[in-house]
Amino acid sequence: MAEENKNIQAPASKPSAAGKPKPPAAKPSAPGASKPAAAKSGAPAKVKPAAAKQDAGKKGVYKPPVQRAEANPFKDTKTGAVAGWLEERFAVLIPVIAYLRKKEVPKHRLSFWYYFGGLAMFFFMIQILTGLLLMLYYRPTEAEAFARFVYIQTEVPFGWLIRQVHAWSANLMVLMAFIHMFSTFFMKAYRKPRELMWVSGFILLVLTLGFGFTGYLLPWNELAYFATQIGTEVPKVAPGGEFIVRLLRGGEEVGGETLTRMFAMHVILLPGLVMLFLSAHLMLVQVLGTSSPIGYKEAGLIKGYEKFFPNFLAKDGIAWLIGFALLIYLAVMFPWETGEKVDMLAAAPDGIKPEWYFWAQFQLLKDLKFEGGELLAIVILTVGAIIWILVPFMDRKASREERSPLFTIFGLLVLAFLLIGTFRVYLEYGW
Repeated sequence: MAEENKNIQAPASKPSAAGKPKPPAAKPSAPGASKPAAAKSGAPAKVKPAAAKQDAGKKGVYKPPVQRAEANPFKDTKTGAVAGWLEERFAVLIPVIAYLRKKEVPKHRLSFWYYFGGLAMFFFMIQILTGLLLMLYYRPTEAEAFARFVYIQTEVPFGWLIRQVHAWSANLMVLMAFIHMFSTFFMKAYRKPRELMWVSGFILLVLTLGFGFTGYLLPWNELAYFATQIGTEVPKVAPGGEFIVRLLRGGEEVGGETLTRMFAMHVILLPGLVMLFLSAHLMLVQVLGTSSPIGYKEAGLIKGYEKFFPNFLAKDGIAWLIGFALLIYLAVMFPWETGEKVDMLAAAPDGIKPEWYFWAQFQLLKDLKFEGGELLAIVILTVGAIIWILVPFMDRKASREERSPLFTIFGLLVLAFLLIGTFRVYLEYGW
């Protein structure tokens, strides 16, 4: 019996060939299911990355998952309901605002000059707004221009105010642009790497003067007509001047075609060019930052830095409010006259002169009365303008952060020419 019990228990206690008990048999899989390779060897059923790639390669080219950037990375920031609504729709502008908050403006005893560029832009915006309102009633035709001009000032509610604000804002815009240009020049803010900022600013000044020249004829009164006739006559003495005169006038003489062309340039061509160069100028200002005078940082004259947004921008807004108050005061207390309707067959009256920002050039033409003097005046003004716009590329000392007295003297001579010429015309003709 004992022997029989041994024979019966022997298979249960006999070890396997590998010395380990056999694993339990795997359950048969469902029909059609693929058997994992790991089940045959007894290892856990895990798929290695390499194996996954190999399997994917059998079906086609392996494509890794695409990692896409979040459309609005600022969606989890804590903001109010309105700010959150705006951020969700204008998320691309948030880095721009963050950049403006990081931008700093140096503070020193000449910092107040920084506000004149913003004032010039402010008066340009006033020009756009009031110009659009005037266009609702004005008609640029030889038969109706002066009548509509009078109608705006006498019949349209507050039309007189809109016209006066438009006229005075044009003059103040030119004045602010000149102040901004000379303050930039004497602080040598044109130096490397701001050369293109200076070039774009000078082009903006020329376009601003173009606004004054083309808008002067639109009232179609006696003074505007004969001043435009004299002004468009000047280029005739220069090579190719006949073509320029015909292009401006639309014919041999100033007439209805001239009025239409001046109106088109004043309300379409020049505003488009100004917006283009102004955008480039403002972009360069933001990217390159605000310059400080040469040697101020080394001498410890920089009192500190303030944030452009919102600190400096708030002060700029205060300057705009002061400028607007000055504009309304001038428009109410010193209105521009309507003038007399033009008679193109009559002789030009005495005392015809251009706007004040052309007085220095006008005086130069009067001084050079000899034969060939007008051509000499055009050459002097053209060469002077070319040298002026190329100053950043010529002033090597300023680019090396060194003082350049030679260019400072040149700037003083240009400023003296403008001031003395303007004052001489004022003494002879009055305002």
